[in-house]
Amino acid sequence: QKANLLGSTAPGNHTPGRGKDDAFPEEVEEENSKRRGLTTLTLLLSSLILQRNSMRWDGKVYEEVPIAHIKATYNNTHIQVVSFDNQPFSRTSCGTEGFQNAKKGTAIAAQTAAMAAAKARGKGVLHVRVMVKGLGPGRKAAIKGLTMGGLEIISITDNSPVPHNGCRPRKPRRV
Repeated sequence: QKANLLGSTAPGNHTPGRGKDDAFPEEVEEENSKRRGLTTLTLLLSSLILQRNSMRWDGKVYEEVPIAHIKATYNNTHIQVVSFDNQPFSRTSCGTEGFQNAKKGTAIAAQTAAMAAAKARGKGVLHVRVMVKGLGPGRKAAIKGLTMGGLEIISITDNSPVPHNGCRPRKPRRV
């Protein structure tokens, strides 16, 4: 009796129930189809990975495509286009484009600054990855300005700092 509790399979002590070999044919077929589905999924994923490595823009892989950094604050928008190893192509902001005071924080100013930053096209930049930081009104307008300036955007990454319940936020404005 003690040996039976430990899982001994003596000839007369077989426990009731079906083993894997005793399964119905439908269950075996269902299990085999699940395995086939996993293998087709694996093949699909591996082909996508191979495609990603073969994707190129102007002969450059994704990691070597220049980056357009957009910092959108409530008072201004800064845009800088750099190479993958941080060599600057162009740098501008709403203030350097002639907007003063409160007008620097507008979407039109951000779009104008982005069109000026797109002059990096003259240095051979055709495709860019965009990294946006901040919650200012110039976020979308700056991206639109880069495309209007002639740069093709490959990807957009939001790199805004998000507190994990750090400092107490400032009081909301009453307008």
